[in-house]
Amino acid sequence: MALAEAGPARVVRSGQKDELYRSGLRSAAGAALHGLAGAKKWLEWRREIELLSDVAYFVLTTLSGYQTLGEEYVNIVQVDSTKKRVPSFLRRAAFISLHTVVPYYLEKGLLHLEHELQLEADGARTLQSNPAFGFSSRTLIRNWIQRQVRELTDQQKKTALQTVYVLKQSIPLLHRLHLAVFYIHGTFYHLSKRIAGIRYLRFGGVQAEDQSIRSSYKFLGIISLFHLLLTISIQMYSFKQKQRARQEWKLHRSLAPQKLHKINTYLC
Repeated sequence: MALAEAGPARVVRSGQKDELYRSGLRSAAGAALHGLAGAKKWLEWRREIELLSDVAYFVLTTLSGYQTLGEEYVNIVQVDSTKKRVPSFLRRAAFISLHTVVPYYLEKGLLHLEHELQLEADGARTLQSNPAFGFSSRTLIRNWIQRQVRELTDQQKKTALQTVYVLKQSIPLLHRLHLAVFYIHGTFYHLSKRIAGIRYLRFGGVQAEDQSIRSSYKFLGIISLFHLLLTISIQMYSFKQKQRARQEWKLHRSLAPQKLHKINTYLC
């Protein structure tokens, strides 16, 4: 059977179908934990249950050498950069890690780092239980971050806090940029697949059908790029306005005691 490069429409439908099945698996696992351990434990471990569900889905399909349910639905298969071989086990494992595990630890790491930097900035070291951190009180990541933050100077803490803010704003923009590039070129729907070098070939269907849709996706990609540039411009303007307001407030606070001193001197 002849194989050809999969068009963006098939890849998008495959990703949407996989997301549907993964969402169902996450919901079932969460419901099971909620029924067995109660709402409090479910809230604490919700993010970890979602991670384990996603890893299980890809281990049982991609890592085991099978098509995912979404890939089977649209008749596409994974290949490596040569487009002649199935991706190696190491390449598939790298994709699964980049697609599931790395985003989880990046999200948790930034969340813990921002929390610790805020505590240091506020001068408060009393740790309160927050369900958003999951099992943060028992994780090695948080303990390591606490040690690193304590060793930083005040200026380094301010710089690190600004860097965390920029990273948290930049990651969604990076995904939007990657999605726009996918719409234009039609390959690598997920950033993790681009890094791992996993492409798609299709079997069956009409070639002209994919070609007619590709032009529509290119137009959508161009529109997405313009929208992304507009979003970045607005965020940069907003950031500069906040910086200016913060500087004016600091200047006002520094001048307030001087004004009060002059008033007291005048009254005396």
